[in-house]
Order: sequence, then C-alpha cells, then structure tokens
Amino acid sequence: MLSAFLNTFKIADLRQRIFFTLGLIFACRILAVLPTPGVNAAELQKMIADIQSRAGGGFLGLYDLFSGGALQNAAVGALGIMPYISASIILQLLTAVIPQLERLAREGDAGRQKITQYTRYLTLLLCVIQGGAIAASLRNPAAMFGIGGQIVTMSGWGFIPLTILTMTTSTMLIMWLGEQMTERGIGNGISLIITIGIVSRLPGAIGAAAALFRPGEDGAVRFSIFHLILLVVMMFLVIAGVVAVTQAQRKIPVQYAKRVVGRKVYGGQSTYMPLRVNYAGVMPIIFAQAILMFPPRLLRNIPGEWAGWLRSLGAELDYGTGLHMLLYALMILFFSYFWVATQFNPVQIADDLKKYGGYVPGIRPGTPTAEFLDRTMTRITLAGAIFLTVIAVIPSVMAREFGIPWLVSSFFGGTSLLIIVGVMLDTMRQIESHLLMRHYDGFLKKGKLRSRR
Repeated sequence: MLSAFLNTFKIADLRQRIFFTLGLIFACRILAVLPTPGVNAAELQKMIADIQSRAGGGFLGLYDLFSGGALQNAAVGALGIMPYISASIILQLLTAVIPQLERLAREGDAGRQKITQYTRYLTLLLCVIQGGAIAASLRNPAAMFGIGGQIVTMSGWGFIPLTILTMTTSTMLIMWLGEQMTERGIGNGISLIITIGIVSRLPGAIGAAAALFRPGEDGAVRFSIFHLILLVVMMFLVIAGVVAVTQAQRKIPVQYAKRVVGRKVYGGQSTYMPLRVNYAGVMPIIFAQAILMFPPRLLRNIPGEWAGWLRSLGAELDYGTGLHMLLYALMILFFSYFWVATQFNPVQIADDLKKYGGYVPGIRPGTPTAEFLDRTMTRITLAGAIFLTVIAVIPSVMAREFGIPWLVSSFFGGTSLLIIVGVMLDTMRQIESHLLMRHYDGFLKKGKLRSRR
C-alpha cells in the first residue's frame, strides 16, 4: 500500500490533480478561520461550548462539524457547504415527484446541467435565509439559545446585511471551489470539503480524549489503560463495520439475450446488478437530526401555566435522553425506507432491462422483475437501516452513559465516521483507477509497475 501511495506521485497527471485539490482545500480552510466583521469570536466560542456541554452535539454541533469549526470561529465561511447540500437534497426529492424535473434528469448532460443551475439558484436563496438567521441570532443570542452575552460588537442594523453578504459570498465561493475539485482534481470536491472540515476537529478530539486519562482537579483519574484499550478496539471494530456495510452489495444476476443485427451479434453475456445495502448513505441520520432539533426548543418556550406538561415533554426530548434516542432510531429507520422509495425506481429499472433484452434468471421480465427488485431492496434496506441506527446512537450512548465528551464520541460513530469512511473509499477508488490505467497496481496489491507487454 505504501508503494502504491508513492506511485501516485510518479504519474504527472495524477500528481497535478492531487496538488490542485490540496491547494483548493487550503483555500477553503482559510474561509473557515477568516473572522466575520463585527463579531466577538471569543464570546461566541464560549456560548457554543456551553450549548454543546448542555445538549450534547445537537444540530448546532452537527452544523459546526460540517463547517469545519467555521461557525464556532465566527468565520465568513460559517455557512460552509450546508446550503448547497440542502439544495441538492431538495432538488433530488423534487425530481422524484415533479414530472418536469424527472424529464430533465433523463435528458442526459443537458438536463443535468439545468438541474445543477437550479441547485445553484436555490443555494443562493438558502444562503440569504440562513445568513440572515445567523446574523439575527448573533445579535440576540438570549432569544435563540437562552444564553446572555454580547457577541456583536457592531452597532446599528448594518451588521445583518453585511453578514448576509459575506457569508453568502463565502458559501458560493466554496461551492465553486468544490466543483473545480471534482472537475480538475481528484475525488468529489463537495464531499472532500465536508470531510476535511470534520477531520480538522480531530486534533481537538485527541486532546479531549487524552484529558480523560489524566488526573483531574481532585487527583482522581476517570479512565484507566483498560478503558483506553477498549476504546481502541471499539474504534477498530466500528470502522471495520462501516467499511464493510458501506461496500456491501446484493448482486442480482442479469442475462442479456442474443440479438443478431446484420453480421454482428449483440448481447448474450451475463452480468449482475449491484444493490447497495446502505443505499441511503448518511441521509437518514441528517434528516432525523434536523427534524428532532426543533420540537424541544419549541415546546420549552410555550407560555402559560396550562402548558407545563408540554414544557416537560420538551425537556424529555432533549439531546441524549432516552425518549430522544428512541425517536431518533425510529426516524432513521423511516427515512432509510423513505429515501429508497424516492430514489430507487424498480419499475423503471425493469423496463430498461426489458428494452435492452435483459432479464433476471428465473424471473419474468416486466412487472414480476419490478416486484422482485422491490422485494429484494426492501429486505436489504432493513439491514442497512439497522446498521445506520446502531452507528448513529453510539455517540449519544457514549456521552450519556460514560461521560465522554461529544467531540470525542462523535468520531466513534454517527455522521462524522460515515462521511469520512465513504469519502475516503471513493477517493481511493478514483486514485486506484488512475494507477491501473497507467499499468500500476492498486492499493490492495504491492504497487509495482506492471509489464506493458
């Protein structure tokens, strides 16, 4: 594997792509630390740390994680790439229900370019809305977070339009940089930006983990070397499980009938259709976290003496409570099937197979094939959804039951680990394809130069 890594720098085109990607990542990280005008960054960091200590990670911690700490740094790139991701998800879901968008998606490159243009417009709109919400929250943190303090140092209402302008411009720039990485670099640019933002928190997580094994103020040590071994073993097992399930597929055999056109014979070969076990990826976790963010805050702020039980319910729904984790798990299961139902179309797949002379052995073409694919996908989705649920609740259990800081526990599961593993596997596959194309072995072999004969 080390030889294969060194071989990546022997190929001029691949080396240029890697350095180009690293340069753009460096530019994105500058936007994550460049401060927003008129914001007291030290006071904001103190407020976010207080919120995370009381409510675990929560949606605020998730957003700060995706922005690579830009939100906590009060940087101009505080919105990060989240508006673009939200716009992409919205367009994907709308494509499944709006016939006009569905037709565009089937028109090839021209249709995809049109959908990409709509995604950019929607990203701009979301940037303005979210930038305004962040600016208003910074001006009045007591109303939004229930915490006092003076975060904004700029007087007057000029702070809000200035913040919207700087954050929107930064997000659009990050979006453009991500597209340039995808086109001229290596890997998926948007995914790499998110991954680098998550990995940037790793040094802080290591420092917080090391503090758990040092004596506290009372001279007592909370965790011993035995706990350290358990954490290392658990990290290894969780990562191995995520890699295995991320790459897991159900291979459906497909046979193509022979067709004779003139003197040429087409078809007749056997292949397979891969159905991913974790088809929804990380989306169910993001949906569940986003939805469960609002009920506790809304219920706790209901006025009136008669609404005491609603406020108590809001407290029971706080991040890390038993009821919250139960609802969290159920919503992940629901959104796993919801995503498959909106994105996986067995009828269209069966029609395409029938059109090109393909069929699943033992299954009649047409409707029986669609029913077979739907039944198979439903079964393997259950396994993927259960896996996602277990991975998602690991950080909450570690933080609640064992008192491990959320910054540390978030790397043992949840959104962070799924994104890091998925993006790294995809990037390694792209690099390996460049190596194999230039007659080098990939990462899974010795990495020597193959014979060109």
